[in-house]
Amino acid sequence: MGFILRWLCAFLLLAATFNPTEFNYVKWVRDYGDMNISLALLLGLLLLIGYIVYLRATLRSIGGLGMLLVLALVSAGLWVLYDFGVLRLDNSNFNVWLGLTALSFVLGIGLSWSIVRRAVSGQADVDDLDA
Repeated sequence: MGFILRWLCAFLLLAATFNPTEFNYVKWVRDYGDMNISLALLLGLLLLIGYIVYLRATLRSIGGLGMLLVLALVSAGLWVLYDFGVLRLDNSNFNVWLGLTALSFVLGIGLSWSIVRRAVSGQADVDDLDA
């Protein structure tokens, strides 16, 4: 359940920033940001904090190479689904949602990896120990 919650939060962070609907930060700032610059700045800072938390945790747990490997694994899975005719890529809105889902998996796995590694190996990360 913990991974699903971390993945869902990552997905919501990415979707709140940009998605193919009209309900996202990028479109709202483009259309109304100049009228509400203080609110645009506040919301932008909240999104930035969320990205810093997720990216810092992901980079510390699996690193840049790990992020690329997870993204490559998700991409290869999507390629297999496309080759077998399960997935069609002719809808651009669906493709954006698919990309958001893939990126959220990378962030969700990155945030959960230290917990999984500790459960499997029994070893705690140095950052997990109290001083």
